[in-house]
Amino acid sequence: MYLLGYDIGSSSVKASLIDVNSGQSIAGAFYPAQEMSIKAVKSGWAEQDPEMWWENLKLATRDVLNSSKVKPSDIKAIGISYQMHGLVCVDKNQKVLRPSIIWCDSRAVEIGSKAFQDNGEEKCLGHLLNSPGNFTASKLRWVKLNEPDVFNRIDKIMLPGDYIAMKLTGEISSTISGLSEGIFWDFQSQAPARFLLEYYGISSDLLPELKPTFSEQGKVSRAAAEELGLVQGIAVAYRAGDQPNNAFSLNVLEPGEIAATAGTSGVVYGVSDIVRYDPQSRVNTFAHVNYTPEKTRLGVLLCINGTGILNSWLKRNSGFSGYPAMNDAASKIPIGSDGLTILPFGNGAERMLGNKDPGCHIAPVDFNRHDNGHLARAAQEGIVFSFHYGMEIMKQTGINPSVIRAGNANMFLSPLFRETLAGISGATIELYNTDGSQDAAKGADLGAGVYKSAKEAFAGLEKQATITPDKSKSGLYAEAYGKWYEALKRIMNNEY
Repeated sequence: MYLLGYDIGSSSVKASLIDVNSGQSIAGAFYPAQEMSIKAVKSGWAEQDPEMWWENLKLATRDVLNSSKVKPSDIKAIGISYQMHGLVCVDKNQKVLRPSIIWCDSRAVEIGSKAFQDNGEEKCLGHLLNSPGNFTASKLRWVKLNEPDVFNRIDKIMLPGDYIAMKLTGEISSTISGLSEGIFWDFQSQAPARFLLEYYGISSDLLPELKPTFSEQGKVSRAAAEELGLVQGIAVAYRAGDQPNNAFSLNVLEPGEIAATAGTSGVVYGVSDIVRYDPQSRVNTFAHVNYTPEKTRLGVLLCINGTGILNSWLKRNSGFSGYPAMNDAASKIPIGSDGLTILPFGNGAERMLGNKDPGCHIAPVDFNRHDNGHLARAAQEGIVFSFHYGMEIMKQTGINPSVIRAGNANMFLSPLFRETLAGISGATIELYNTDGSQDAAKGADLGAGVYKSAKEAFAGLEKQATITPDKSKSGLYAEAYGKWYEALKRIMNNEY
């Protein structure tokens, strides 16, 4: 018996087949080979065609089926992980009405800020645990204001994972965790946030039906089975946003446990059982995958848009042959990059900066001292320091990590990055071999009742490395962070 997992990212769509008995992946694939395109018609905008996700999912599915030789009839259930906060609008025929406004799109910042003020900060934070901000609900309000013809044809709105579930099953649904990430959920009334919907002029009829995160949420339809090469009737039994899913994959489910990622964006995600929030909504609180009205499990999320995308930009534009060459050059430069500082904010408005978009700044450059190695080190230090800045905010919500669990991937592959993060934060970093699509498949295990507990599902989770803070260098890291922080203050105060 096997399980199929999908990870719907903004760069690619991944698929994995998991053997239930061993818990190991027997086949995996991702499409496209190059990153999926993101359209930015205007500065600060970011859109993708949901049909592009589906087309790449079909290719990835056929690839894993062909390489594994698994009979589709032996697949028990499907799980979905997806890029968070996106907006998908469909009509009564389940046809997409406009491109998806995805997570890094900044167009709704002012809409969310005005809603925060007009409804009252105390009310929003008390009920939503967040400002409406630049989240899905505010993006939908933008459509209503700017594209009324589109808005009037909307039958249902969805998050990206809900769209994929709809394509698989023909049914439209979501989860409490999903609605909370879109700022549609009222944690006090335990229902959709009626006051915000009314303020935005949005009918609750546009919201999907709710299903438990771990449950049979529908079955693969005949049409989808024919497109994918599967069989009709496979249960879709799990869906979660990529960051809650990453935390789930690292068995981060209980209060005090912390997970992190550093891909295109960077995230620190901590679990709490106490309803707390940042008064300025710079870090955000959502329902975790194991949240229920009877059992409070909240995910406190720090998201930094400009992280790995800075490293990727630098690789493309600075002549490095690849990331190993960048890491090697950076490792030869002393802590603090000989005074060169990089603020890694060039991928849209940053929540932890009050939804401001200061852009990326590199300064002060000394033509006689600084080279590509300095740029490479300053980039990684700047990304780490942005993590530390946000983690200081998280402490106000009760999240104070002494151990951070992360997948051994993306920027955590860089020894310099992880040593700097351990050094400035004082936290021990544990690295594991995880994968979003594989762990979505394991989520389907639980939803379909194959595994009885998360402990059973992740019995084979193995720690690959442990990085402890080097206390002898803590002063150097603190000094470098201090210079970075002063540069950030000057930018935020428009002093450059």
